[in-house]
Amino acid sequence: MRIALSLPAEDASPWMELFAAALPDAELQLHEPNAPVRGGVARADYAIAAHSSDTFFLEQPEPKAVFTVSAGVGHVLRMAHRPAVPIIRVEDAGMAPQMVRYALTAAMRFVQRLDTYRVQQSVGEWNQLPPRVPAAVTCGVMGLGVIGSAIARALVAEGFVVRGYAREPKSIDGVRCFAGDLATFLAGLDLVVTVLPSTKATARLLDRAALGLLADGAHVVNIGRGNVLVDDDLLALIDEGKLAGATLDVFNQEPLPPSHPFWSRASITITPHVAGLTVPGETVDQIAGKIRALERGEPVTGVVDLARGY
Repeated sequence: MRIALSLPAEDASPWMELFAAALPDAELQLHEPNAPVRGGVARADYAIAAHSSDTFFLEQPEPKAVFTVSAGVGHVLRMAHRPAVPIIRVEDAGMAPQMVRYALTAAMRFVQRLDTYRVQQSVGEWNQLPPRVPAAVTCGVMGLGVIGSAIARALVAEGFVVRGYAREPKSIDGVRCFAGDLATFLAGLDLVVTVLPSTKATARLLDRAALGLLADGAHVVNIGRGNVLVDDDLLALIDEGKLAGATLDVFNQEPLPPSHPFWSRASITITPHVAGLTVPGETVDQIAGKIRALERGEPVTGVVDLARGY
């Protein structure tokens, strides 16, 4: 069995070692992203598109399936010459606990008004505000897949009032779930956490009209994809006093340009796309397990629905 990986040479060694250990009978082939097409390269049974490359699928036009090493698949969908075979994404692989902690931290900062006090600090203001408890805060989670559902359950466990939003009906204990009724879901939320994927349906979903449905003084947390949020609309609503602030880990442009106005807002907390980092060992084990299942003729999960984009 042959497996081809699209990886920069400087990043390849740890991944190649992990795959060699997980699939000792496989022959591994490295393709450096956008390198000239090599003649006579053996055709691989499976392609792992860890990095985008416009030449990868010229070398490997007929794999049985294409794997990613992330939950996001946008880079694969944009790759030139992509074959019409299943694309299989990573499901969790160590990301869910990280993202749960991130979302809970943002929610607790909001409960304790730490973000408000940070703004006060920036202007030298001393103003003690009344305490509040999680039960007084209504949180919404947008995207109820493996990670979003885990976040919703964790918020319930901490005593928050929780709503969930998904494309299709979901059922989670303690969570009022909405399927497609965005306006009702958003209405009056004190804090919204989005873990939505990047698709045509989610692009610019959180615009001025949508964000305006949140409660006065609400907080926005984005740990899904940057293009779900309209930057200028968020800034305008913060500057107008409608929203209190935001915690943002993903952006329309990454790295976030130094000139972007987000950097200068004390009411916005910025992190560099670290809410859910790939854990290489768990990711490789998951991919290896799915390859072995496919070789046995068994179905696997994580197959991307191309019509939805995830």
